[in-house]
Amino acid sequence: MSRIHPAAVNRYQDHDQDHPLELQDAHDHRVPPSALTVWKRSSMSFQGTDGFTVFDDRGILTFRVDNYSRKNCCVRGGLVLMDGVGRALLTLKPQMLSMQDQWNAYRGEDGCGKSPKSSRVFAMRSGSGLFGSSNKSEAAEVFMGAHATGTPDFRIEGCFGRRNCKIRSRSGQLVASVARKRVNSTVLLDNDVFNLVVQPGFDLDLIMGFVIILDRICGKPFTPILCS
Repeated sequence: MSRIHPAAVNRYQDHDQDHPLELQDAHDHRVPPSALTVWKRSSMSFQGTDGFTVFDDRGILTFRVDNYSRKNCCVRGGLVLMDGVGRALLTLKPQMLSMQDQWNAYRGEDGCGKSPKSSRVFAMRSGSGLFGSSNKSEAAEVFMGAHATGTPDFRIEGCFGRRNCKIRSRSGQLVASVARKRVNSTVLLDNDVFNLVVQPGFDLDLIMGFVIILDRICGKPFTPILCS
């Protein structure tokens, strides 16, 4: 697991304003990309218990996502990204009182206090803008920190729904790619199982958070979310 989560690095510390997800060993070209297999599972027994299971290239459980909160109801309507042993890494919640299809990410199981923006790690919104354009699945934008304004720090190009997209930094550098998983030269698995390849030096926790939100943005028609 040390290759995926370097213990000596604070994964949420901004080392470079232009590349906020880069880790300290980002320029070590000897480090190969991290190859993950993502399984989007759907429960046939209990509604709302679908999620993701993610394995590394050795078959070790690395991440899991369940469509419910483990501890409290304040993330109802959102998702919790956990590591392989069930520790909460990110809480992903749809933006309230928004006319845009936007989701916010918080550390651990945060996002429930009076000023959740203070702990927001990033915001992702559909690149198509307002009112659920038919091109919503084609792109998304990511803004690091508390303010989702200005130039996006990351862009998603392609079509996630078809498992064919790339995540690029503000400068255009390839960060990660999503593709359908091929077992061999003749067998291509369905969209429920796909590859996520992350370039060295980028935080897998946050990239996986991007992928989960992409699935939500691209997997259903957009309707404005209002506070209850």
